[in-house]
Amino acid sequence: MKTSAKTFSTFLATVLFSLTAAISTPVFAADPAPAAAATEAAAPAAATDAAAPVAADPAAPAVATKEVESPFGMAALLKGGDIVAQGTLLIMAIMSMGSWYILITKIIDQVKLSGQAKEARKFWKAASVSAGIASLKEGSPFRFIAEAAVSSTQHHEGALLEQIDLNSWVTMSIQRSVDKVQSRLQDGLAFLATVGSTAPFVGLFGTVLGIYHALIQIGTSGQASIDKVAGPVGEALIMTAIGLGVAVPAVLGYNFVVRRNKSCMEEVRAFGADLHSVVLSGVMSKAAANTAKKVA
Repeated sequence: MKTSAKTFSTFLATVLFSLTAAISTPVFAADPAPAAAATEAAAPAAATDAAAPVAADPAAPAVATKEVESPFGMAALLKGGDIVAQGTLLIMAIMSMGSWYILITKIIDQVKLSGQAKEARKFWKAASVSAGIASLKEGSPFRFIAEAAVSSTQHHEGALLEQIDLNSWVTMSIQRSVDKVQSRLQDGLAFLATVGSTAPFVGLFGTVLGIYHALIQIGTSGQASIDKVAGPVGEALIMTAIGLGVAVPAVLGYNFVVRRNKSCMEEVRAFGADLHSVVLSGVMSKAAANTAKKVA
């Protein structure tokens, strides 16, 4: 029995040892080889991938950037517009330049007239009307009115004119002179009013024609995509914007000039009224002196 037990124990130990050797030896022996092979295969591949961009960069062609001109906008409208569109733009350009020219010249005239009104205060400090006229500058509207008043007292001739009394004749002469000054100040205001009232409609006319041509182009091409619609319609709407840009400064300038003209004309009318009294008083004094000499 003891011999059989020993034999069985020896056999069991031999079997366990054989199983352990069979399992452990292939695992530890076979694993490093594939891992090493995989590492060696991955290393050249990674090196190739890393070198590929470096090698490809010098050979890459240089990309040339070129600005593409937009087919829409003001430049395209000037180049591709028909004769009607270009004529409408030309009319609005003339209206705009004329409005700004008149506005600037009227402001300069008003500033000059305001300075001449201050200088006209020296007129009342003179010893006589003739001396007061000499103190005013040439081209001054106040000197023009004073000269007209003095001339009316010296030249009251003619069979029909003699039927008008001197007071009425001097009053009429001064009023005519004041009206001429006012007419001179109002020169160009009609143009500003015309531009302010008609420029939006001129721009709208260009817009209507532009939309009409856009619809024709869409109908001819048979495509209603956004690029076929946006360009022509946008160019047409530019006309309306230009018309408003021309009209708004003209209207604002017209109102500004008219308001300034009123204040300037108040100075002119006040000068004319005072001058009327001074001239008549001088004439009456001379007439009384002449009468006294005749009586004496």
